[in-house]
Amino acid sequence: MQAVGGVIEQRKEAFVEAMRPRREGKPLVAVVALNDGTETTDFLLPHAVLQRSGVVDVQAVATRAGRVSLYPALQVEIGQDLAGFDQAHPAGADYVIVPAMRRDVPAISTWLKQQADRGARIIGICAGAVTVGRAGLLDGRRFATHWYYRRKVLARHPQAEFVPNQRYVSDRDVATTTGITASVPTMLALVESIGGREKAQSLAADLGVASWTPSHDSSLFGLNARRRWNFLVNRVAFWRHERWSVEVRDGMDDIALAFATDAWSRTGYVSVEASALGPVRLRSGLVLMAHPCAPDLPRLLLDPALKPVQQLDRTLDEIAACFSVERREWVMMELEYPGAALRPHLTPI
Repeated sequence: MQAVGGVIEQRKEAFVEAMRPRREGKPLVAVVALNDGTETTDFLLPHAVLQRSGVVDVQAVATRAGRVSLYPALQVEIGQDLAGFDQAHPAGADYVIVPAMRRDVPAISTWLKQQADRGARIIGICAGAVTVGRAGLLDGRRFATHWYYRRKVLARHPQAEFVPNQRYVSDRDVATTTGITASVPTMLALVESIGGREKAQSLAADLGVASWTPSHDSSLFGLNARRRWNFLVNRVAFWRHERWSVEVRDGMDDIALAFATDAWSRTGYVSVEASALGPVRLRSGLVLMAHPCAPDLPRLLLDPALKPVQQLDRTLDEIAACFSVERREWVMMELEYPGAALRPHLTPI
């Protein structure tokens, strides 16, 4: 067991060393979004963690300035497009974070290749590996991605090599991760690369996690006959789909909000709307779009006393109580989340 732990720690240290800054001064990080479909947690969590770290200049950028509809929930306003970022930063970013996006967009592929050519490290979160690959940055490299997209990426890039049992992988200035919740350890490892271990430890405590190694059991995630059946049974219960609201306010924690709305929305039975008199500014500085919701809508309640990962764990327990243990398991599959308290319910495929 000690030997295994040592190997895992070595892999984390290799990632940390590979992602060390090359330029003097505070590194510039761009978190890129597609206006009509960017994964909620993939986008909000890296932006929030890096902003909170204080060790980088992190900027949100979209294909066009304006509203970005995140999926499966929430909308944000981004004031900078790709051309505007290039004009303001002709030397390019030091790091570019690429969340999962609902479709391939040539403009983003071209921009990512240009950023890589200027020396940026490209980090694909979850199915962001699909977009990174579209830019020609996976061929001949080792990679990770959300379990659902492994075959798609390998079919497109037969020269690439999938790495199992690691939540994040780096190979020659390109890093990739497994599913959605892998953004937590990956961003902590990146913060350690830039700001040191003490800074990463402080952020980890803030998030409610003890470790940010790449340790992962890929065998727990995927579809077997039982999971396929449970998914289909739950999907046909379309009549149970409900609109819920979550009350938002200035200074609200982006990460806890992302985890809760993402998880509930992935049940297939709930769509979550942000409720406020108008737009609010989240803790990271991002502007979240919101509007007054009907008072009779069910309300999603977040506990401000909980740390973000604790909020995710509580949300998953609430999903099990409200719907079923099988529905909680499916949400965990989509989030690729190996929560310690829930692992007994997950069996290798």
